Amino acid sequence: MSSLPAEGPPNPPDFKAKDNPAFILHGALKTGFEEQPVPEVGPDEVLVEVKKTGICGSDVHFYNTGKMGLVSLLEPMCLGHESSGYIVQLGSNVAAQAAAADRLAKRLASENEGADKGSVRGVVGKRALNLGDRVAMEPGVTCRMCVDCRGGKYQICEHMVFAAYPPSRGGTLQRYYKLPADLVYPLPDSVDLVYGAMMEPLSVAVHAVATTGGMRTGWNVLVTGAGPVGLLAMAVAKGLGAGRVIGVDINQERLNFAKSYAATDTYIPIKQEANESRPEYSLRVAADLLLSCGIPERGPGSIDLVVDATGAEVCIQMGLNAVRPGGIYVQTGFGPPDVQIPMFRVVTNEITLKGGWRYGNGDYPLAIDLVARGLVDLKPLLTHTFKFKDALDAFEITKKGKDKDGKFVIKCVIDGPE
Repeated sequence: MSSLPAEGPPNPPDFKAKDNPAFILHGALKTGFEEQPVPEVGPDEVLVEVKKTGICGSDVHFYNTGKMGLVSLLEPMCLGHESSGYIVQLGSNVAAQAAAADRLAKRLASENEGADKGSVRGVVGKRALNLGDRVAMEPGVTCRMCVDCRGGKYQICEHMVFAAYPPSRGGTLQRYYKLPADLVYPLPDSVDLVYGAMMEPLSVAVHAVATTGGMRTGWNVLVTGAGPVGLLAMAVAKGLGAGRVIGVDINQERLNFAKSYAATDTYIPIKQEANESRPEYSLRVAADLLLSCGIPERGPGSIDLVVDATGAEVCIQMGLNAVRPGGIYVQTGFGPPDVQIPMFRVVTNEITLKGGWRYGNGDYPLAIDLVARGLVDLKPLLTHTFKFKDALDAFEITKKGKDKDGKFVIKCVIDGPE
């Protein structure tokens, strides 16, 4: 990175932080609102006033049980990591970069009659952030020094500090949250802040379908699980030009929604027979799925890519039995730590089996671009919104999966503190 002049506007002298209330988890089903110190930004960081935060499945696991998979809550922790907001403070290096970009924009505007400063910012060539920018927030901070970080796989950095994920104490369900400047992404005017908060789960889907799965236009994509990530994976596949998008779930209501949203086909698995083993059952379900949807086992029209968003052993087995020889399987859902897979089929059919963990280089920008261009519509997924003071109610209905009127929950978003 080229050096930038040290001059530039300091953090505005009139910036006065408000209080910083946070929604804190003390243990399973034990929460409360507490005042937290306002974070102090370093030279390469920004302070964001959080305005919208979505509830993730991992948040619900921690809330309900005090753990998620093999990770347990060790001390009180602020929840939340799917967020968006406004930049209210710049670190000194970030402010200097903004000043340099502003000077260049002014010069280009003066040299090009009729152009204003705003219209030339796009050609300045500097990724400058400014006070008041509306941003989506990527909630994982890495070491930037290990082999994985330097090799472009920062999402598997062993030193990752992730919001609301132990040993991290700080989630985003508070008024202020600080981040390295390169982990916030300006939102186009066409993308509302509430959808900016949904860029985090959308980036998970982008990573699974596009980055890890390598989906190409015209591919047929099978997605198991019609929860938020599964639905978003279907939407990404559709937006990137999939030939067919087949959604699988055990809940007919969710499948009905998937069909109206992004799936070309849906399938609800047949019942397991008495004394039928899971491997036998999954093989039979895979065959029934292909037959029911008119999909050949191999060749043109077969399933090129499978994304599992459930983590359930039988879904994993079914997906590996359904994908075509030479196809790709991506595991993004969590389930039991150890599962049995049809390894003979994987090996003899050269199926590429990959894990899809969170998101990495380029996933957030692609997610934002898909929404900005209208290729992915997030509005149908936003089923519930809550005020910050009602955060506990938001977690309760998300845990139950339906509200008091019987409407099922897909994505619930909580406003920032007033």
